Amino acid sequence: MQYFLHALKNYATFSGRARRKEYWLFTLFNLIFAVSAIVLDNLLGTALDGIGYGVVYGLYSLGMIIPGLAVAVRRLHDVNKSGWFMFIALVPLIGGIWLLVLMCTEGTRGDNPYGADPKAAAHEPIMAY
Repeated sequence: MQYFLHALKNYATFSGRARRKEYWLFTLFNLIFAVSAIVLDNLLGTALDGIGYGVVYGLYSLGMIIPGLAVAVRRLHDVNKSGWFMFIALVPLIGGIWLLVLMCTEGTRGDNPYGADPKAAAHEPIMAY
């Protein structure tokens, strides 16, 4: 849950890098909340006939567009790719698979042009004096 909240706090930060764990946990919680919004729409009776979702899901998904794009761009930065690589998903079949592979690939070790290694910063020992 902390990774989902971290992505929301950095909702418009397209610079820097995001670890695989941050991206995939954000995606997992985003999916859980989206399904919950759909269920809530159906319970409240705001779901549109034949579609299955309504106002609650619409507002939620609208609010998650920028944070979702930002964390995806930061994830691409971690594998040393530009955020413009998101458009590779527009290539039929192969593009989506390639983007999935990039999102699952381990990030570049050490610094890259997009910033410091977030994994290295997480494992630095804390010195006690």
